[in-house]
Amino acid sequence: MTVNAEVQITDLKVNDHACLTFGEPEELLDLTAAYIRDGLTGGLRVVWLCEEPQGAMAELSRRGVAVRSATAAGSMDVVASGDGLLSGRSFAVDHAMGWLRRQMELTSREGYAGLRVALDMGWALRPVSGIEQLPAFEEEIATALPDTRVSVLCQYDRERFDPVTLASVSTFHTRSVTAATYHSDPLLRICRQYAPPGIRLAGQLDRSAEESLALALSETIRVDGDITINMSELSFIDLPSTRMILDAVRSMAPDRSVVLRCGHPIASRFVLLGAAGIAGVRLVTGHGG
Repeated sequence: MTVNAEVQITDLKVNDHACLTFGEPEELLDLTAAYIRDGLTGGLRVVWLCEEPQGAMAELSRRGVAVRSATAAGSMDVVASGDGLLSGRSFAVDHAMGWLRRQMELTSREGYAGLRVALDMGWALRPVSGIEQLPAFEEEIATALPDTRVSVLCQYDRERFDPVTLASVSTFHTRSVTAATYHSDPLLRICRQYAPPGIRLAGQLDRSAEESLALALSETIRVDGDITINMSELSFIDLPSTRMILDAVRSMAPDRSVVLRCGHPIASRFVLLGAAGIAGVRLVTGHGG
């Protein structure tokens, strides 16, 4: 199997074996939340193996996933990686695949329409024996998924995994997942946000990215419902860019709401230009929205 063209997280199919390489925690959390949200909406059971389950569930809730009701109903599990793939400090393909097959059997037995599994591979960066079996594990997953209603999203931090490891596992995935990106350079990244819907800006924003920002805003305000403009990782924004964002917000229907999420220095720019007086706008600082 070989990786097909990159797709967005919302385009994954029932038996895809997808590879998500992410560069920052916000990107991982956003895309995983969308993957889980869409699975639950489709009547699927979802499981996420991650490094810190309690923190992960809090982040999913903040992104609009109905964590409490889904976990109570048994349709969602968020599990520590060591409780699924590892046996103590050891990794073995047979053990890990046994866990995955039990999840598939449980999903079928309980009558769900299918299963979505997200695997944060951060555990493979710890001192674990058997890590050389990681490519074989990815190959076994690829073999197990055809003719099922099970999809697996393998998650690799591209800043922490070496290129050789990433290349060794890439050939076993059918899809490569990426966020829609409008601008990316060493100083600024503008990309689509999926959960909650909107856009995310990180770095330093000035007039040099005017066209990229305009495109991102125009596509964002065309989606249905409320949106979030996530600027929590933005360290600078100039006044023309601030005005452009507020002009886009003013153009939206009055029954829609917009969350402007940012730190206090950025928030002060929006206050200066009258954000508080625009109907439907909520200015949120920190991680509160």
